[in-house]
Formats: sequence, structure tokens, C-alpha cells
Amino acid sequence: MRRIALTAVLLLCPAVAHAWGGTGHAVIDRAAIQAIPDSGPVFLRRYVDYISASAGLPDSWRGDSEGFSKIEEDPNHGWFREQFTFLKPIPRSRYEFILALYKHYETIRDSDPATAARTNVRWTGTLPYAAMEAYERLIVCMRAIRAAQARGGDASVPEQHCAFQAIRLGHYIGDGSQPLHNSANSDGWLGPNPNGYTRDRSIHGRFESRFVDGMGLTAADIVPKIGAPAHLHGDMFDAVLAFLDQSGDRMETVYKLEKRDGFSNTADKDVRALVYERTAAGAAMLRDMLCRAWAESAAPPARVTPSPLDFSNPRFNPETGSSPA
Repeated sequence: MRRIALTAVLLLCPAVAHAWGGTGHAVIDRAAIQAIPDSGPVFLRRYVDYISASAGLPDSWRGDSEGFSKIEEDPNHGWFREQFTFLKPIPRSRYEFILALYKHYETIRDSDPATAARTNVRWTGTLPYAAMEAYERLIVCMRAIRAAQARGGDASVPEQHCAFQAIRLGHYIGDGSQPLHNSANSDGWLGPNPNGYTRDRSIHGRFESRFVDGMGLTAADIVPKIGAPAHLHGDMFDAVLAFLDQSGDRMETVYKLEKRDGFSNTADKDVRALVYERTAAGAAMLRDMLCRAWAESAAPPARVTPSPLDFSNPRFNPETGSSPA
């Protein structure tokens, strides 16, 4: 009953249309949960309707009227790689990333004011940090589930916490699977344009919402394309960055296909193939992160010594007051 009531409240909230639209995000979340193996966090299957119905929720936190929420949330939905090619490696801290952007802005604001105007957190994005934050909160929630199960108690509350974090993670990973969320050309081509790509901002919505809705995308279309679980080992932040790079590499393909007929033909096999491939990639990455979080939750929290807040920690950064992850 509590899940039903919460879903009803969310459905009454005003919707904001961004990224993949309602259909794409809901399909990615549902397909990811359907693809969880029996060794994974199968409890999420009980919450699949709530999660998929709420897949667009993070977009509703970006309204102009909610200024505090908007300024924090807006960057979480993009990763405009062209804007920070100067920054290698990518910092393992949201705040170190933001500080690096500002330092570069100060360096170029007089010599290259046009580039400087977009060298800030809003026009670069913070998507991988938002995804990792939700991922690690899932690990914490899942530890609480295991603890409740071990003592024979009720795990429904931590399960609901996990379902909410799955909504957040699913949205950011879903955004990341859409090529236009990984480029400064997110809403029309910028800068030199020798190939004559559209500069119309509506390309974003015409691709991810109008075309996807028109083709009638469903979870059944992409579940067979997800494949076996991966990302079982290795650094998850690096895996998220690689996932975003793979998606961003398809950005120009979106523009090439748009030149054909502006995405007006929902029977276009090439556009449909791109939608299938990208949404399946998003669902696979989400499934993998959910399963990896569940596996990580089986171990107690790692002891970090010295603490990330300890000035004696060799990685302590006085500019952020902490050491990076």
C-alpha cells in the first residue's frame, strides 16, 4: 500500500520532458530490472512498476521555479566532453572537477571569452558524479537489506530506499546512453558546420521523444539485446566514463540520420537500430551497476585510514576539504 500511495503522489507531480522522454527512460529501467539474474538484487523486481513509472522524476527537479534544486540538478544530466578536453585525467571528485573548470575559465576568459562562457559546471555537466553518488547510496541501502535479512527482520524500508536510488541511477545512466547528452552539440550543432548539420534545438526532442514514442519502443524490444552481466570487477567510475565515451562517439551519427528526414519517418531502420542499440546499452549498464552494488554490499564498509577528512591523508585536498574517492 505504501508503494502504491507513493507512486500516486509522484504521478501527480508536473512532468518535465528531457532526455529519452518518458518512454525511453521507463523502458530502460524496466528492461534493466528484467535482466537482473537470480544472483542479483531480485527484490527490485517487486518495485519495477514504481521505478519505471518514476523514471523521469529527476527531470522534475530542474524547474526554473525551484532555483536551489535546479542549479544543483541541471548539470547532473549531461557530460559535454568537448568542453573539458584540457582536463586529463578526469578528477575523482565532483568538487575538484568544478574547481578545475573555474581555474581554466580564469585562464582563458580574456583570450577566448566565447569558450570561457561555457567553461562552467552547467555547460560541461556532472553526470558521472551523479551516477556514482546514486550507485554508492545503493550499496549502503543494500547493506541495510542484508542486515535486516540476517536478523530475520523486515527489509521493506531499505528496499524502498534502494528503489528510489535505482530511479536516480537509472535516470542518469539513461541520459548517458543518449549520445546528445555527451556533447556540447546537445541541442543543435555549434561552431563550424561543414556538413550542414541542423542547428535547430528541437533535434534533441525529435530524436529521443517524438521518434521513440512514435516507434512504440518497449522493454521487450531491448531485453534480448542486453547480454550477460559485465562490469563485475574493476573501477566503476572508470567504467562509467568509458560508457559515456562510447555513447558520445555516436553523437554525429544522430546528426547524420537527422539530415535524412528530420526523424519524421518512424519506420527508418537505421534510426530504430540506433535507438535499440543505445537504450539496450543503457539498460545493460544500469543492470550491471545494480548487480555490482548488490555484490559490493555483501562486504562490510572498507575502513579508510587516515579518514578522507584527515589533513594527514596523503590525498587530502585543502581546496575541497577532503581526499577524492
